[in-house]
Amino acid sequence: MALSSGGPKGCRFLFGRSVTGEEFERHVRGKTQEDRELIEMLDPVAESLGYEIVRLRLMGGAEQRRLQIMAEHPLLEDGTGGDMNVEDCARLSRGISEILDAADPITGEYTLEVSSPGVDRPLTRLKDFEDYAGLEARIELDRVAEGRKRFKGELAGIEDDQVGLNIEGEDDVTVYFPFAWIIDAKLVMTDTLMERGAKQRAARLKSDNDDLSESEED
Repeated sequence: MALSSGGPKGCRFLFGRSVTGEEFERHVRGKTQEDRELIEMLDPVAESLGYEIVRLRLMGGAEQRRLQIMAEHPLLEDGTGGDMNVEDCARLSRGISEILDAADPITGEYTLEVSSPGVDRPLTRLKDFEDYAGLEARIELDRVAEGRKRFKGELAGIEDDQVGLNIEGEDDVTVYFPFAWIIDAKLVMTDTLMERGAKQRAARLKSDNDDLSESEED
């Protein structure tokens, strides 16, 4: 690993293997090869229904397994979108079940669980680190960098395929990690995050009510 001499003052860039965020994010959203194959199959299903898969995990033994899928509405520029309600989860579950029943990619019995990622959500896609810039997060790397693997601080957006973090306790220094080094990342529950989550839920509820009113008028 080497530190760059370029970039703005107070920034440190760590260079990793050459891989784009788009190529790598499936490895963060899915833990195993089987997870990643299911993501490739189910991404188009979710997108056709207006959702995005945040994370997928197929867990358990050969006899009884659980397929856990976290999904959400795409986050819009005005900050709306994000969390799904119960009806959204049921709708996506039906769509996914139809494809899984037809393709039968999972051996044995399994239970499908579809949920929203919640307020203190995992960060699994490169765009997540830009969408939630300014909020606190914990990040774990697959290697030692700056003397450790785990970091906590304020997200500072992205530069190409590098994730910026204002590391807690290090004033005026932003470290940029290659997205390909990250194996786990999650927002930290803070007052700012809770306030943002409340605003998103309020905006979502208003949108749902507006849609219902238009439907009743029709």
